[in-house]
Amino acid sequence: MILNLAKKAKKAFPALANLSTQQKNRILYSMSRALIGYQGYILNQNKKDLQKAKRLKLSSAFIDRLTLTKARIKDMSKSQKALIDLSDPVGEVIKQWKTSSGLQISKVRVPIGVIAIIYESRPDVTSDCIGLCLKSGNCVILRGGSEAINSNKAIYQVLSSVLHKFPVPSGVIGLVSTTRRQEVQTLLRLSDYIDLVIPRGGKSLIREVARISRIPVIKHYQGICHVYVHSDADLAMAEKICFNAKVQRPGTCNAMETMLVDKNIAETFLPRVIQRLQASGVEIRACPMTRRILKGIKLTSVSAKDFCTEYLDLILSVKVVKGLNEAIAHIDEYGSDHSDAIVTNNKKASREFLNRVDSACVYHNASTRLTDGYEFGMGAEMGISTDRLHARGPMALEELTIYKYIVKGQGQIRQ
Repeated sequence: MILNLAKKAKKAFPALANLSTQQKNRILYSMSRALIGYQGYILNQNKKDLQKAKRLKLSSAFIDRLTLTKARIKDMSKSQKALIDLSDPVGEVIKQWKTSSGLQISKVRVPIGVIAIIYESRPDVTSDCIGLCLKSGNCVILRGGSEAINSNKAIYQVLSSVLHKFPVPSGVIGLVSTTRRQEVQTLLRLSDYIDLVIPRGGKSLIREVARISRIPVIKHYQGICHVYVHSDADLAMAEKICFNAKVQRPGTCNAMETMLVDKNIAETFLPRVIQRLQASGVEIRACPMTRRILKGIKLTSVSAKDFCTEYLDLILSVKVVKGLNEAIAHIDEYGSDHSDAIVTNNKKASREFLNRVDSACVYHNASTRLTDGYEFGMGAEMGISTDRLHARGPMALEELTIYKYIVKGQGQIRQ
């Protein structure tokens, strides 16, 4: 089954790669309408996954990631439509020059080929990945987690049925419809047919994929994201940013996991922000200085292991730091190169933070929750790459392409 999926995708790739922008946009529009038209079916299948998750007593944050609603399906539909308005990267001339021998050389964007996506829990990823790969001219093979199998199948069935109305081979989109681990291992060895693997999920999943794969892997690793409240921060702004970064949707990779607070404003800032966070159900794991400042408030002691943990839940590590250097040193030691922020009105401090913190996305006076292809104006995204080759940060259309050189001559030969 897996081999057949991969062979069909490889065979379908040339046809998809050469579709016009207009043809791809028509398919995306039909897909956006199909999601709304069949939302009842999708929601019904999602209920089956939610019932199982509740029986297994999975965390509220996990269930939130798994849950589809009419509003979320509408957002999925909007994401497909948003891709229509974005420039097609395929065929874009990145650079062009003429050599001394008269050769005209163009560096041109082309699709990568066949991409396998291995992901967990969030069924909206199925829709986003299909749309992104279609617009960027890539065939895609999807393998979601067992916890969302019914939702993923439903979304795949709805979107793949659209392709029958267009001159596109069926192998353009593929879904691994079983949850056996052996099939993932098989998939990761098909380097003759698959060009790139993108895993999205927990640390153990990504490490296992990277260990087994014979195909290049772009890792969308854990998001241990920090917000550092500097001594020159606007404290009202800092409170708003920290609250949003932790509470707005804690089960996402761009949620804040550690809040660093400058000691010069800790006694003023900590009581107000901790009270608000706890009122929203956030468990605070605090350093000794934080616990001294907040005597009488129930707090858990933070550990080095906590600082290395992506909670994906309403849990937050808090540490008071002596200044900018200690904050950056902490991020260097415990961060995951995903998204980190400083809140300050000090231009010198913000410039130093932005220059020295080497994460995929670094913020000044903004929430880490904004690390998202849609928020960046890139449309939907495949995920947030924490790798350094070949893409970093939100992986949208441009990041799903590679390039080739087109060389035009007039009979030149090498002497």
